[in-house]
Amino acid sequence: MKRVAVCTALVVAVIAAGACSGTTGGGSGGPTSTATPADAKKFMDTVNEALGKLDIEQNQAGWIAENFITDDTEAINAKVTQEVTDAAVRFAKESTKYEKVEVPADLRRQLNLLKLSLVMVTPSDPKEAEELTQITSRMDGMYGKGKWCPDPAKPDACHNIDDITKTLASSRNEAELRRTWEGWHTISPPMRKDYARFVELSNKGARELGFADTGAMWRSKYDMPPDDYSKELDRVWDQVRPLYLELHAYVRSRLRAKYGDIVPEKGPIPAHLLGNIWAQDWSNIYNLAAPEGADPGYSLDDILKKRQPSATDMVRMGERFYTSLGFDPLPKTFWERSLFVRPRDREVVCHASAWDIDMEADVRIKVCLTPTAEDFTTIHHELGHNFYQRAYKSQPMIFRDSANDGFHEAIGDTIALSVTPEYLVKIGLLDKAPDASRDIGLLMTRALEKVSFLPFGLLIDQWRWKVFSGEIKPEDYNKAWWDLRLKYQGVAPPTPRGEEFFDPGAKYHVPDNTPYSRYFLAEILQFQFHRALSKIAGCTTPLHRCSIYESKEAGQRLNAMLSMGLSRPWPEALEALTGSRQMDASAILDYFAPLKTWLDEHTKGLPIGW
Repeated sequence: MKRVAVCTALVVAVIAAGACSGTTGGGSGGPTSTATPADAKKFMDTVNEALGKLDIEQNQAGWIAENFITDDTEAINAKVTQEVTDAAVRFAKESTKYEKVEVPADLRRQLNLLKLSLVMVTPSDPKEAEELTQITSRMDGMYGKGKWCPDPAKPDACHNIDDITKTLASSRNEAELRRTWEGWHTISPPMRKDYARFVELSNKGARELGFADTGAMWRSKYDMPPDDYSKELDRVWDQVRPLYLELHAYVRSRLRAKYGDIVPEKGPIPAHLLGNIWAQDWSNIYNLAAPEGADPGYSLDDILKKRQPSATDMVRMGERFYTSLGFDPLPKTFWERSLFVRPRDREVVCHASAWDIDMEADVRIKVCLTPTAEDFTTIHHELGHNFYQRAYKSQPMIFRDSANDGFHEAIGDTIALSVTPEYLVKIGLLDKAPDASRDIGLLMTRALEKVSFLPFGLLIDQWRWKVFSGEIKPEDYNKAWWDLRLKYQGVAPPTPRGEEFFDPGAKYHVPDNTPYSRYFLAEILQFQFHRALSKIAGCTTPLHRCSIYESKEAGQRLNAMLSMGLSRPWPEALEALTGSRQMDASAILDYFAPLKTWLDEHTKGLPIGW
């Protein structure tokens, strides 16, 4: 999902140009004695207006660059991005003049967001700033160009990440899986020295802004003290961990039946056998874990293949879901300017994304649709971003974003959870919903995707926060990585991994310096949202069969939260929808309750845990 909002621009700015050079969180960028509340308001009015105009230019240039890929469009996009960078640099520096000025709460929130959305701060020393940007670019390039070459003498036979992904997903040959897994992890050891220096320089920049370290800076954006945020994530994980443990035990037993003693009876699962290079999504091994009699009674893929709806027809179906909730139809420009199918005359970036070009009415999607169940769900998800963007369009520019970085993804996934058999019956794609007794296979498929992800979504930033704080030293990077993967996921490498390796770097988000806990938040929140909306809609079926389609009451409550944007702390936005200010993973347990009962029966006598 493509997010092109003011906070994104600010992140780019600080990464690229060291926006905070010479400033600190204590306001050393200039004297505050002469600044007044009126000055602060005028300043933020200027910021919102200027960055609003620049964001439109940047979004237009970005759209063209991804839809017409040439050296020229890339150069134009880079030039406009630099203009946004320069403006954000100036505003970030000037904002420190108002650190100690008494202003209304909403204005203080806007001023704080100029800093709190930062991902990385370059040090004030020009040479160190340049070194840090060079390091981040170099690590990003190492990952992007990363390939495993089984035979260096045959460069044409090298495997990129797409090849690696396909092998891990489809092969059931343990030796091939192990060789491929180890092969991909050869791309990251060259990053290790750079990463240690990156941590040192990034922390220096964060401290100049008044943060303890880069990890503390990341955690400060969640409307609570940094340490409280860490505890909150662990609290929520503890709620769902028992379900994960049973799923882990069941899957381990099925893998042991397939691979024998390579999979221990009681210990961690070898990471290369779970169908994904990072063991973060187990859905590719469904055929090994499928319950007996798991046929759901219908195939959405087969239905769509037979009916062959056009890409526009599929988008119209998705739009009708939202209008059935009471949202206004998408504007005419959406249908004129979006991309639904892969063009025949040029290359485009086909990764599904939702765009808010003018931060008001010009919303679009860019996706290459085919009549498949996956793309049918994708269109419902992506449109969720567009309707979120339209809901908060009246907020000040800096508030035109989701309540926290997990909310935007969670909204799209919440709507996707309503793509149930009952919904398919209502829109005419299915004649009759199958009996709920067939649902264990569907729930197992979804659990292998979503429940399996939760510990991975948590541990990535657990490792980085400890690295940034100094708790994990450079000489222990790899050991600490696998200690956390064992603690949270219950997985282990297929072969010993010493400190000559740098396995964290084999995950894109680490060398790219992209915070990851947002994805954990999204997985938790989508089920909490779904449960609350289903209750509002009056659903009386099991939660996994609930769809909020055609519920105006659910739509009104959803819109009330979406329209808040980033203007209020996220617990208030959560309360507006769910009635609770606290994240609650018990909704996941409610959703998967039939599967939990099934797992209770089918894990009797099996070791639980590792």
